[in-house]
Amino acid sequence: MSMTLDELPAVAECSVAGCSYNDHSHCHAAAVTIAGSVGDAECATFIPLGTKGGLDKVVTHVGACQRSECIHNDSLECTAAAVRVGPGAVDADCLTYEPA
Repeated sequence: MSMTLDELPAVAECSVAGCSYNDHSHCHAAAVTIAGSVGDAECATFIPLGTKGGLDKVVTHVGACQRSECIHNDSLECTAAAVRVGPGAVDADCLTYEPA
C-alpha cells in the first residue's frame, strides 16, 4: 500500500462540539489519529480546551488508525473513502469504524 497524504481518507464531518479542532462541524487538525480499544475507535486527536486550535483552512485526513480489527484498516492505514467523527463513549469516536 503506497499512498500520499492527499490520498488518505478525509475527515468528512466532526460533530463533537467540545473539541478544540472543531469549527462548525469541520475538523481543523492537519490529521487525526484513531485509537481506542477493540469495539471503540476513539479519535485520539480530541482536545477539550476552550482555545480553538488547528489550521485556518485545511482538509483533515486520517493520519493513523490503530484499530487493526476495522474492515477499513490495511497496515494501520485507513482505506475508507472518508470518515465521520462524532460523540462517543468517552469523548469522540470514529463513526466509520466497523469491526471485521
